[in-house]
Amino acid sequence: MHESTVTVKGQTTLPRDVRIALGLTSGDKVRYMILDGEVRILKARSVKELRGILSRSGQKPVSLDEMDEAIATGATDGVDLDQ
Repeated sequence: MHESTVTVKGQTTLPRDVRIALGLTSGDKVRYMILDGEVRILKARSVKELRGILSRSGQKPVSLDEMDEAIATGATDGVDLDQ
């Protein structure tokens, strides 16, 4: 277990092992999640870093128009429009 001291300004230094585990370097941002009385520290990621995170091999990219069409189709599936 690692610990650090909080200063009067509410600042602390993340222990080296924590920085290594999160892959943090100087200038990186962290996010804090409070869950059931515990705090989790995560490395903040930019939107650019998330590009392609949902891609699957063999699956072609889908345009926004195709997405809108699929949503519209899904919204009307099983709905009797004659009522």
